[in-house]
Amino acid sequence: MNLGLLIENIKISASSIKSNLLRTSLTILIITFGIMALIGILTAIDAISFSLKSNFSSMGSNTFTIENRTMQVHAGRGKRERFENITVTEAHQFKQRYDFPATASLHSFFSYIATVKYGSEETHPNVSITGIDEHYIETSGYNIEKGRNFSPVEVLEGRNVIIIGKDIEKRLFSEYINPINQQILVGSMSYIIVGVLEEKGSTFGFSGDNICLIPLNNARKNAGNRELNYTISVMVSEQKQMETAINEATQLFRIIRKIPPGSENNFAISKSSSLGEMLLDNIKYITIVATLIGLITLVGASIGLMNIMMVTVTERTKEIGLRKAIGATTGRIKNQFLIEAIVIGQIGGILGIIFGIAVGNFISIFIGSPFIMPWTWIITGVFLCLVVGVLSGLYPAIKASKLDPVIALRYE
Repeated sequence: MNLGLLIENIKISASSIKSNLLRTSLTILIITFGIMALIGILTAIDAISFSLKSNFSSMGSNTFTIENRTMQVHAGRGKRERFENITVTEAHQFKQRYDFPATASLHSFFSYIATVKYGSEETHPNVSITGIDEHYIETSGYNIEKGRNFSPVEVLEGRNVIIIGKDIEKRLFSEYINPINQQILVGSMSYIIVGVLEEKGSTFGFSGDNICLIPLNNARKNAGNRELNYTISVMVSEQKQMETAINEATQLFRIIRKIPPGSENNFAISKSSSLGEMLLDNIKYITIVATLIGLITLVGASIGLMNIMMVTVTERTKEIGLRKAIGATTGRIKNQFLIEAIVIGQIGGILGIIFGIAVGNFISIFIGSPFIMPWTWIITGVFLCLVVGVLSGLYPAIKASKLDPVIALRYE
């Protein structure tokens, strides 16, 4: 088919669409919703995957943590097993005795509902306060934007110094005030700011910047009679050393906690990348389900489009007979109706792609991920609409091309 004939068939298709606007619009809408669901969900999944990868990679793929195991309930026996918290003595023993070439740090969550004040400004009571040592910044994936990290002496003596997250800085200080060396209140306790963390952004609506870090011994001092639970983070220099480092850490901590041979660990070791890998693996199944939903919608759209094309052939039987009588070939009649179906499919596809990108990136903005242009899914959407157009229009086009011109001219 030459270009001129193709353009002419597209013009005839556009004219036919206008003459049956309501019926055609409904079919276009079905295709639009199918493609919008497919592109929108898959774009959102891409945004979630990107956010997960960036957040977990910032934690470092060569880091693992040792923490207390959660309570276990043994089914059938009604027995609950509660594991003891990791104490400060055990944590310090591990840090001193772990001789693998790696950096170990300690931290303990002090509060999740703290309020921070500076002058007349005050945060909501949802600030996370964590007690840390001088190596925590390095092993946690945070970076200092302003000021400095805690010194070993400040950690040891538990001085009233603090490092604040970016959200805290924005909430309490104007752009004209340098927060370093300013005095703030965390609850009723007074601290001097020595550092501000680089912005981490948010994941699924939860900010990684609404935090404050205080020296570990300061958290211990202000905890009173409350028992703190300590977490040990270990960062190895190379990814290939990870398994060896974990094995050595496991053996050492079993010795420290006096676990008898053959007994299971009463602590948990997790790699920083494990959770991200698990979530990304589960997202694959969501992608498959989303694709199936979109494809089922498109199957419905293709049935609707085929029905419209069959009705169109019936309504234009006399026109087909006239065109055949003046010399139109079977191939040209077939191409005309086939192109009409393809045009309807592509209009629905283009609208679906536009709305799908908009919906997907709305979710992307909500979870703090950058704007995503899903070229793979756009190309897939165009291809699927082409397939829908061809499959839906092929049978009606063949039926139209095989009409007898004499019988068609007499059709009422």
